[in-house]
Amino acid sequence: MTTPPDTNRALDIAPVGARTHWEVGGPPVAGATEVRAPVGVLAYEPADMTITVGAGTTFDELDRVLAEQGQQCALDPRSRAATVGGILACGLSGPRRLRHGPVRDHVLEVRFETGDGRLVKGGGPTVKNVTGYDLPRLFVGSLGTIGVLHQATLRCRPRPVRSQWFTGVDTARAFRPAARLWDGRREAVLLEGVDVDVEAEGRGLAALAAPPRFPDGPHRGRISVAPGAVRACAAALTRTPSESASAPGEVRWCAELGVGTIHVAADDAAALARARSVAHAHGGWMLREAGGSAADDGYGCALPNAALMRRVKDAFDPAGKLNRGRLPLGAVHA
Repeated sequence: MTTPPDTNRALDIAPVGARTHWEVGGPPVAGATEVRAPVGVLAYEPADMTITVGAGTTFDELDRVLAEQGQQCALDPRSRAATVGGILACGLSGPRRLRHGPVRDHVLEVRFETGDGRLVKGGGPTVKNVTGYDLPRLFVGSLGTIGVLHQATLRCRPRPVRSQWFTGVDTARAFRPAARLWDGRREAVLLEGVDVDVEAEGRGLAALAAPPRFPDGPHRGRISVAPGAVRACAAALTRTPSESASAPGEVRWCAELGVGTIHVAADDAAALARARSVAHAHGGWMLREAGGSAADDGYGCALPNAALMRRVKDAFDPAGKLNRGRLPLGAVHA
């Protein structure tokens, strides 16, 4: 479902990438003019570990270029077809956040066009030369509501010689794992580094032939809670035998330990709504990634910083025409 067009408004603009995260957040407005960003590598300095790409560049292309120099940018989108601009706009961190940090930590500089046609550069190719407001981090997670991203400069890191998933009862002893996943039945840990280090840390654990998979289904979401509340929240998501047959159906989940993210999936909208209620009961919230109900704005609750976000959007998009409906900010313009 999309937000209906308002014929009394200025032309609506919708920045579009590969549409791999199109259902994240609220539905885009119907009839908006779609715009796409440039593609390709614009500059790459392997010695400085920075790369500048057009925002329309796919993660697959970015990763292939970096791999040739033994480097990586751990954005880790759900689909390798996702564009860099789409990954940044959605702000969804990948499973290796535990070691490599959230998406916002990988962005050094952004160049974008505001709703009233201003070209803006924020950040810089090196951290030391940057002063003023941190516009790159502000742009991450904005869902294209404050500007149309043209290009981004990203921080690179060395590519590990070996990446191996393990499972066992004592995965917490691993030194700086890249990820720790728990689905209620088993815990899996991703170890990265040179062979000798991975072998040493994985001693006593069972190597997995394939990485764990996040739950999938027509209705998906991502719960965010305090890291210390993950196990209690995840346990509450599991339907108990005492629940009536008329209660919402099964919620499948997988938690990122140490981070505070729980990936959930269900076969019907009511079950996804139950997952959102559980998240709220544990002091968190849930972002819909797919499915949900027709009235769902993607978040299910008023955003705690909505008033501040409205002021930011007014400053960058005075006419309110960029990706209207994607963030539940209320009436940004009367």
